[in-house]
Amino acid sequence: MKFLETALEIFLLYLLYKFIFDFIIPVYQSSKKIKKQFGEMQEKMQSDLKNYQNQTQQKASQPEPSPKKEGDYIDFEEIKK
Repeated sequence: MKFLETALEIFLLYLLYKFIFDFIIPVYQSSKKIKKQFGEMQEKMQSDLKNYQNQTQQKASQPEPSPKKEGDYIDFEEIKK
């Protein structure tokens, strides 16, 4: 009877070992890696957004050159009789 109890304890310890090292640790490592990649992606998106906003502000601050008028062009809607 003592042999069966010892064998059962060894088997349960083996199952616990397999569960920890084949499931818990890989899940923890992959979740840590995913969080790191997600944080990097957020930082990149924020920097891209700041660059885009700076570019639009620079374009808005520069005066646009007025278009050249060549001849007397009148839009069709503006013709009145």
